Amino acid sequence: MSVYKEQLDLQSHGKSPSYINITPQVRAAIEKSGIKEGICVVISPHTTCSVFFEEYVHDKMENGDDFLQADLNDALNRVIPEHVSPEQFHYPGPEHFAAVRAWPSAASYLPNDDISDLYNGDAHLRATLIGSSQTFEVTEGKLGVGVTGYIYFVDFDRTHPRHRKCRLVIIGE
Repeated sequence: MSVYKEQLDLQSHGKSPSYINITPQVRAAIEKSGIKEGICVVISPHTTCSVFFEEYVHDKMENGDDFLQADLNDALNRVIPEHVSPEQFHYPGPEHFAAVRAWPSAASYLPNDDISDLYNGDAHLRATLIGSSQTFEVTEGKLGVGVTGYIYFVDFDRTHPRHRKCRLVIIGE
């Protein structure tokens, strides 16, 4: 049995949920791995990001999201509204705010040095709901999905653009 690992470096835009089609990179990693039969696990190590599998949609909204992404945003907004005020969520609390202020990179998380810079409770809950990983079949050295199935990495955090990582672990023979 062989194990192949690869990391994708991604960029979110921070204005709204950032949907990134990573299907080509996953296909290329499977090919590079040399593994013919096994599984490919796609993992987000971030608490505001998810990995999901969905049909590729040709129609786009004006902001670039495809119709299913817009529908997902609409559905999630009904269940978990965007975090815009302190009354909506318990998170972030004063202890968490104090801890973030002590981080060496605090300025990037707290550009206004205000607790409202951390209003991303919705992103954490959405990522928890959708999940941080997906497992796919590798068959005959290829990603074992149909032609309309695509793999998306989504960053639900709208507070600011971020560099993100996505990890691929391919296991098999």
